[in-house]
Amino acid sequence: MPTALVNDLLAATPLPALVVESGEWIVAANPEAKRLLGAGIVGRHFANVLRQPPVIAAIEATLQDHQEHQARHMVSTGAQDTPMEVTCRHIAALGPAYPSAVVVSFQDRADVEQAGQMRRDFVANVSHELRTPLTALIGFIETLRGAARDDEAARDRFLNIMEGEAGRMNRLVGDLLSLSRVEAEERVRPTNQIDLAGLLTSTLTSMTPLADNNKVNLTLVAPDPPVQISGDADQLRQVFTNLIENAIKYGGSGGHVTVELREIDRDPVLRAAALDVRVIDQGPGIDSVHLPRLTERFYRADNHRSRQLGGTGLGLAIAKHIVNRHRGRLKVDSEKGNGATFSVILPR
Repeated sequence: MPTALVNDLLAATPLPALVVESGEWIVAANPEAKRLLGAGIVGRHFANVLRQPPVIAAIEATLQDHQEHQARHMVSTGAQDTPMEVTCRHIAALGPAYPSAVVVSFQDRADVEQAGQMRRDFVANVSHELRTPLTALIGFIETLRGAARDDEAARDRFLNIMEGEAGRMNRLVGDLLSLSRVEAEERVRPTNQIDLAGLLTSTLTSMTPLADNNKVNLTLVAPDPPVQISGDADQLRQVFTNLIENAIKYGGSGGHVTVELREIDRDPVLRAAALDVRVIDQGPGIDSVHLPRLTERFYRADNHRSRQLGGTGLGLAIAKHIVNRHRGRLKVDSEKGNGATFSVILPR
């Protein structure tokens, strides 16, 4: 096979790829491989370019037995190492000068491995969240069957705690099911027309008892005429309920929570006219170190307080997926000691 044809074939390959001939020299490489491994790799011994023993062993094995071999190659990108899956396949002679050769291709596996790690972390987090209340329930049941069998005061106290732990598990399972449904529907854009101002009014009405219990005043600032938008009313109500509830519970120490609905002529990120719903509290605020991770599953800025208040750590993750389904964005602005503002920006 002429070398020029090999170069043309490699250039048409989207993955980084190079050819190593039987004398163990690199005789061809496509632009992707040169960007990955260096511009001057052609003409060098492959072991001086691919210094990692598993890759070297895979190429040598293919040169010897003409069978496909795979290996893992780590590429340093400065901030982190990127895992690459290396596949080595034998090809026929390139001509009299090269009686045997191996095509070595590289495939980025970072996304696949990251997804796998996310699944493992998710299972570990769910197991941890369920194990704590289950352990408490089992312990109290054993106590009630034994030492506290005839102690009415202890029995009532333990039953109250057991009820709280069971409720916590029920909320967690409910949020997991909700998260699953939202993820399944995320690519389906809602088409129903809803009055966003009316939806916010009814949501605030339903949150009034919680606000009264926490001595927090709720205020809605919105245009008088109905504000129509394409959306899923139930899902958007879930988003605003979560944000307002969080503002009352975590930021309610300021005594006031404001919900603002504003019209934006053009949002710079969405590049379109938009509606901005802001939930503003005057509480202690959130340290900036936590802001980038607030929408991660099970991430809590204040883990102990969140558990005490019945949080599952999934509310903002669910809200983010719902907002994504509506082709919008969720934005958080806060400084320690200056309250927090959660903005849901939706395209008109």
